[in-house]
Amino acid sequence: MSASHVSPSARAANAIERAESPQSADASVPDGVPSQSAGASAAYVAPAHLARFLSLSDFEPAARRHLPKPIFGYVAGFVEDGTAQEDNRLAYARYGFRPRVLVDVSKREQRITLFGRHYASPVGVAPMGISALTAYRGDIVQARAAQAAQVPCIMSGSSLIRVEEVMAVAPGTWFQAYLPGDETQITALIDRVAAAGVETLVLTVDTPVQANRENNVRTGFSTPLKPSLALAVQGITHPRWLCGTFLRTLIKHGMPHFENNYATRGAPILSKSVMRDLAERGHLNWTHVARIRRRWKGPMIIKGILDAQDALRARQAGMDGIIVSNHGGRQLDGAAAPLQVLPEIVAQAAGMTVMIDSGVRRGTDVMKALALGASCAFVGRPLNYAAAVAGEQGVRHGIELMKSEILRDMGMLGIASLNELNGTFLIERKH
Repeated sequence: MSASHVSPSARAANAIERAESPQSADASVPDGVPSQSAGASAAYVAPAHLARFLSLSDFEPAARRHLPKPIFGYVAGFVEDGTAQEDNRLAYARYGFRPRVLVDVSKREQRITLFGRHYASPVGVAPMGISALTAYRGDIVQARAAQAAQVPCIMSGSSLIRVEEVMAVAPGTWFQAYLPGDETQITALIDRVAAAGVETLVLTVDTPVQANRENNVRTGFSTPLKPSLALAVQGITHPRWLCGTFLRTLIKHGMPHFENNYATRGAPILSKSVMRDLAERGHLNWTHVARIRRRWKGPMIIKGILDAQDALRARQAGMDGIIVSNHGGRQLDGAAAPLQVLPEIVAQAAGMTVMIDSGVRRGTDVMKALALGASCAFVGRPLNYAAAVAGEQGVRHGIELMKSEILRDMGMLGIASLNELNGTFLIERKH
């Protein structure tokens, strides 16, 4: 067929395919070079175009350039004055290490087991809402990268891709549920998630009311998204995102909807009824958790615990695990940093698997969390940036950087197994 007979929509689709290139979840891997980071997975080869990304923090400035200001602001944002977000990083800085020397660390092992499943490293992908707006098929990109790297991934309930689609390409992905408004809707959602093949259910419980995210207003992000001249200008001035993510999504999959807040499809991102899907959950309580526990057959985790007594209640309710989290500083400003309260929560766990997120950026952060009793640490924003910049390859690269750092840190700390880690390896800094 000659070029003159190609339809306008087909030409647009072809342009989008070309513009999207290195970010695509299914893009071919370019000629790569072996990772320069000692301890990276034996099978992993870092693509040449990602060689300049030497740490998770390197993805943020690249994502800032790539994404429209409102979209980047949503991912980077915090609540009110950002105290909680800042404290998350300060909590890790409070601790230093006491290395052991002259220890044989020639054969180090960082594999872990969570809920009967083996993983290559004690680091995972945290749930991130509307990821398909920052990277094309973002939830699939994250889940596939995690599966390739053999680490856990939690899919967000505030996602724009159906859980069934993610499970089809990345079985074993965990699912984080935001519970809807009434008992009938809750039951229907839980049954749908189980039918999709999800084995591990994560209930996020730290969103009883809408957070005061002033930064979203300042950067022009809103829920629902509101078409405006300013938003159009942002799209035009960020053509790779516009063509490679937004327009490509519209052409191939239609207008994004919130797909997993209910058993049925939720509202489109431009609809005023989005607020129904994000309605306040102030009535939810431990009774709802108990009912879900009786219905859910697999591992069940509560995410958003910051108090030891809540950890005790979770154990009494039959939870298999908890994630100590302040939602990355996105809910209550001034909320305790998870690492700060981790030891007292671990003391109440008594058989539950304790994990952590919020502020994890380095392998040394993971080591500190494990020394204080966590079994796994989840990373959020930086892997979202990695997906925006380079799709599945970017997320995989970010995970492998963390795995490499952890393996190196183990050697420097003088341990061959993560089971050797405990609080005696840490010293609290005096500032």
